Amino acid sequence: MSTNAALGADAVPASETGIVLLHGVGLDHTMWRAVQDLLPRASVAIDLPGHGAQPPLRTPQTLASLADDVLRRLPDGPVDLVGFSLGALIAQHLARFRPDRVRSLACVSSVCRRTEPERAAVEARLRTAHEAFVESAEASIERWYPAGTPVPAGDIEATRRTLLANDVESYLHAYAVFARGDAEIAGELSGITAPTLAVTGELDPGSTPDMSRRLADAIPGARAEIVPGARHMLPLEAPRALVAALITHLDHHYDTREGAFA
Repeated sequence: MSTNAALGADAVPASETGIVLLHGVGLDHTMWRAVQDLLPRASVAIDLPGHGAQPPLRTPQTLASLADDVLRRLPDGPVDLVGFSLGALIAQHLARFRPDRVRSLACVSSVCRRTEPERAAVEARLRTAHEAFVESAEASIERWYPAGTPVPAGDIEATRRTLLANDVESYLHAYAVFARGDAEIAGELSGITAPTLAVTGELDPGSTPDMSRRLADAIPGARAEIVPGARHMLPLEAPRALVAALITHLDHHYDTREGAFA
């Protein structure tokens, strides 16, 4: 089992933490608990700017500004960076512009180069969040956890509590980056040199398998993996499948690295 931690502000030595986990918009580091329990090496889950224990956002943000904030709180040295949804976009930005800090990259349930209909859909969700935050949060829960989901009711309720606890202004600033950040990073993806995995659920309606394939096509040497039967919330719905994909990814690229998964 891994040595797990959550970071709100202060970095820890890289010798203690190899894998860094970035959550999605409106969530916090606690979404990674099941994954961290399964990872065979030390990991740390970081609250994104404006989320969890971090101060709320009070001005419009860009993908670059969110990435800069995360960068200041990363463990020392290069890390294996795993980002989910908005966290995946931030991870891509860090891998592109601070390659010295990113040893490998895994993008979980990531959007990539949205089409016009896909952009229109996320902009509509952003407008709904502006007009009716609670209803927007409930729509997210229904989208992520439809009838028949294998995710336990307690985990669904925990997600709902986290979403509803958001500072609304801060959430809207972050969601705007989620809605538009893929356009900000799209032209830079070919410059990412870290070994990269793009993984999503077969039934994810927002971060679709096609998006993961686009991402893998855009980043040199990247690989896409689709988890059968799963939707958006892979860290809660299919943590074992996700961890298996992450371990395979890291073992493939770093099995000769001293101390890898020791």
